[in-house]
Amino acid sequence: MNLETITEKVKHQLDLPSIQENLSSVEAENPNVDLPERILSVLGGIFLTYKSLKMLRKHPFIGIQEAIAGGLLIYRGTTGYCPVYGALDKDGTDPRALNITETFIVERPREEVYSFWRRLENLPRFMKHLASVDEHDQKKSHWRANLPGEILKLNWNAEITREEENNYLGWQSVEGSMVENAGKVTFHDALNGSGTELTVDISYFPPAGSLGQGIAYLLNGLFEKMVREDVTNFKHYIEGEDYKTYEHKPVLQNFTEDVVNTFK
Repeated sequence: MNLETITEKVKHQLDLPSIQENLSSVEAENPNVDLPERILSVLGGIFLTYKSLKMLRKHPFIGIQEAIAGGLLIYRGTTGYCPVYGALDKDGTDPRALNITETFIVERPREEVYSFWRRLENLPRFMKHLASVDEHDQKKSHWRANLPGEILKLNWNAEITREEENNYLGWQSVEGSMVENAGKVTFHDALNGSGTELTVDISYFPPAGSLGQGIAYLLNGLFEKMVREDVTNFKHYIEGEDYKTYEHKPVLQNFTEDVVNTFK
């Protein structure tokens, strides 16, 4: 009998939502294991304990070892405290942030590239993970994420934190946002004298607690891949046909968009 079989039996014999509720109410003073990992620890501990009972007659030494390991896993799951994590000073309840850094060169003048990025509403043109960015004024904006499968709607307000024309652009979400987002882009003339070298840093920090853990799992899967591809996709966009269409938009259309955004 394998772990999957044991797990299925436990699911049928025990109410997993009740287990989750009970584990939430039984915690060590300083828990360092998150809830999903605690549930897996309990199930793994049950499996090892069951297996150890079968091993005791034929192989007592191995059976005792498995019983000890199973007991430690059950303790880890029920209390939410892992001694190994404690020794390594690791906190499994702290959602891992998503950090992406990419450096590349585009065949466009630095002033032109900076101008495109500075208009934050342009970002969804090449970033699929962003549904929209609405600029309220020169500093403040509202962002909406486009998660895979639209399983969760994430949005936040952000503000420009630092800007140096044609050299540097930085932004971050405002306090109290569902997801903390921060980014910065540096712009330099390429060493070969042709084009612009960009270094793009984008970070997403999930909130604390169980909601944050759930969001962290989302961010560190397909979403991470989307963001990384989006950043590097800028080169293809600004050097391709889509940008030429944007570049030659009628001046009146740009003016109309600015007026509409002002009164949003």
